Amino acid sequence: MNVDLFDNGGEGQSYVVAGAVLACSYGNMKSQLNTPHSHGVYIRGKAQMNIMDYKPAVHIMPFGTCGSMANPAVAAATAANNGILTRMPCTPVITMPWINGKSNVLIEKSPALLNICTNHCMYSGVITIEKDGQ
Repeated sequence: MNVDLFDNGGEGQSYVVAGAVLACSYGNMKSQLNTPHSHGVYIRGKAQMNIMDYKPAVHIMPFGTCGSMANPAVAAATAANNGILTRMPCTPVITMPWINGKSNVLIEKSPALLNICTNHCMYSGVITIEKDGQ
């Protein structure tokens, strides 16, 4: 099944597909949104995502190194380095679905993921969608 490329319900909103570019406020690199399987809906031949596509190391990959003191590895490395912030490998801890999905467009019974959606890492990072992947 194919759907419209853009959501007409809000200016600048678009549906998100596999391969979208993600950013974390504490990461030093971008990441990609992945999917191990399709929900059966495609945009330009790419699998459309829903708000339940949030699992770390499955959908959301690491963001390089983390600079959040809420991350125990960063806090320990910083303490060992005389209080100088010491970035450590990013291991996102995400426990909830994406926020602000398109509730009246369901993809496999869950709201469609939009480029305005955000998520939060337990280490205080805000995860945003920089490019929708289309």
